[in-house]
Amino acid sequence: MSVVTHNEGNLKGSPWKRSIPGVQIVSTGMFAPNNEVRNEDLAELGYDSDWIVQRTGIKSRRHVDNDLATSDMATQAARMCLENANVDPDEIDLIIVATMTPDHYTPSAACLTQANLGCRNAAALDLNAACSGFVYSLATAGNFIRAGNCEKALVIGSETMSMVVDPRDKKTFPLFGDAAGAVLLEAAPKPNDEKASGLLTYRLASVGEMSECLVVPAGGSRMPLSQEVLDSRSQYLRMDGRSVFKWAVRLVPDITREMLASVGLGLGDVDWFIFHQANKRIIDSAADELGVDLGKVVINLERYGNTSAASIPITMHEANISGRLKRGDLISIAGFGAGLTWASCLLRW
Repeated sequence: MSVVTHNEGNLKGSPWKRSIPGVQIVSTGMFAPNNEVRNEDLAELGYDSDWIVQRTGIKSRRHVDNDLATSDMATQAARMCLENANVDPDEIDLIIVATMTPDHYTPSAACLTQANLGCRNAAALDLNAACSGFVYSLATAGNFIRAGNCEKALVIGSETMSMVVDPRDKKTFPLFGDAAGAVLLEAAPKPNDEKASGLLTYRLASVGEMSECLVVPAGGSRMPLSQEVLDSRSQYLRMDGRSVFKWAVRLVPDITREMLASVGLGLGDVDWFIFHQANKRIIDSAADELGVDLGKVVINLERYGNTSAASIPITMHEANISGRLKRGDLISIAGFGAGLTWASCLLRW
């Protein structure tokens, strides 16, 4: 089944015929707050702990304390990334922070992160594509590097989701957590080698007609904050969980097959699958539909919950530091979330 995403008639050729060869991830980093909120802790507040595990697979999540914001977590993840690569902050010339929960409307979380790190030569910007944001940002930074307009880029997913979910919403509040993940992207040696690192193919897409399925109604120009808005709790995320679940369950296997077919590869050629960590049932369903061994699917949502744009880079970091990712591995990545947006890429590590 083909996934309907947007008007493909305006695209020349296959929408998958996009690649970014000759770029590589040279290091990773992550940060998760110390404040661990377990299902048992939520049960004391009236939440159904068994329901959370059965419906989502989540057992705990991290929440920031009052002194932490999105840029603080992005800074910590990026600092680890730079230290792991032994790269000086002045060598960075681009910082992209994927987030839907910035510290402020302006300045951007990326500018605050740039200042915290002391990256004096870096351009900095936020990119909001919700849970797809990291893949969007990875492709954006990769294109800067491939075009010769950037040498070293920090790509960071950082989210303070606990600030935008309603504690009274017992079906949505337990799903989300706070964290940040970062990668350092730069040009790869031997870019024309068939085994060179890079994005063999990628696609960024949107389904704006489903935007009401995941929305924070108030706080922007459509519905400015007011006492009436606060009384209605419209400043919090509202999610049509059933519709999003049904969409994602169909989407992930479809785009994975389409992506691999576009470069003449099969599921057996992929070493690792990293899907957005939204719900264990979505991941299990995708793996089952694809016939993929769950041992090749990297999963950590049981410990962090849905961290939106941070979920893919923190999963990638944990796979990296555990030694699972080897240079030359093929990684199939898929993100999906509010917008609605989705993004997928086939990454040569």
